[in-house]
Amino acid sequence: MANTYLNLKEEVWDKGICSGCGACVAVCPADAILFTHDEDNSSPVQTGYCKEVTDSVPCGACYAVCPRTATEEKNRIKKTGPGEYRDIVAAHAGFAVERRQSGGAVTAILANALEEGLIDAVVTVTADPWTQRPQSVVITKTEALITTAGSRYAWWVPTLAALKSAVVTQKRERIAIVGVPCVVSAARMMQTSDHDLLRPFGRAIRLIVGLFCTETFDYELLINDKIVRELAIEPWQIAKLDVRGKLIIETTDHAVREIPLDALDDCVRRGCHACGDLTAVDADISAGSMGSPDNETTLIIRTPAGVGFVDHAAETGRLVPEEDACSLEGILSLSQKKSKRIH
Repeated sequence: MANTYLNLKEEVWDKGICSGCGACVAVCPADAILFTHDEDNSSPVQTGYCKEVTDSVPCGACYAVCPRTATEEKNRIKKTGPGEYRDIVAAHAGFAVERRQSGGAVTAILANALEEGLIDAVVTVTADPWTQRPQSVVITKTEALITTAGSRYAWWVPTLAALKSAVVTQKRERIAIVGVPCVVSAARMMQTSDHDLLRPFGRAIRLIVGLFCTETFDYELLINDKIVRELAIEPWQIAKLDVRGKLIIETTDHAVREIPLDALDDCVRRGCHACGDLTAVDADISAGSMGSPDNETTLIIRTPAGVGFVDHAAETGRLVPEEDACSLEGILSLSQKKSKRIH
């Protein structure tokens, strides 16, 4: 018998190291794994039916795709520093992106890819503009991509859960995934796995964009305890969130408030403490504000696919690269700091 959700529960969920990436939710053929909105959402719940455990039908997809199992645990320590890359540039969108994060380069690359037919869907995160509650979504139109720009990745959300809709329901075949390092690692595992149930997902993924991440925060704890109660900022007043060694909150009236990260320890998702990867080393393109001037995005281009998407966006003018504008010093320092917590 292959490893089942029982092994996943023992090795990951019960140990509190679940990343919450949502990959197991996406690939479960019985739709039997899900995250709830209960107070303890540190790991998903299993509804009680499992093809393999219940009916002895070979499966094991949830275990095979998890980036935190004992099989994958050895890889966590390797994911330090900027990782291997082909090029690193600062860049910004060559068009107006109202709610862009840093330079809006990720939105520019994806908008260009949608317009040119290089991809037919983007699995990403958006947020309710009134409550700021995040959710994973499938976006297929450039206009929707641009209007929902602006990172909401400070909040935790099982990003890959929406991949099931993209692949199984919508039959999308050229998908870009945007996510934090754990999401990226799981997506790459789908691409490289020889597991029969993961192959349809792996074949459909054309581009993986990783976002720099120190940790993600529980929505309820951060909103209610820190932002609303302590700062007296209502969710609908938040225009942008960014994490650059501290949580930076920009409000709709252009005021800026900051919270030191050590003041947010009780809001950090438990599974984040099992991750040492700051820059999403398994991505085709990694992106973040660190290392670049204001209003520019740092792009770490890692793979031939990444080179192709960036070059194509630059050729059409949707992306404007700024050569020799990046510094690795801060990225290296914070990468090393993050990696130490799992040693």
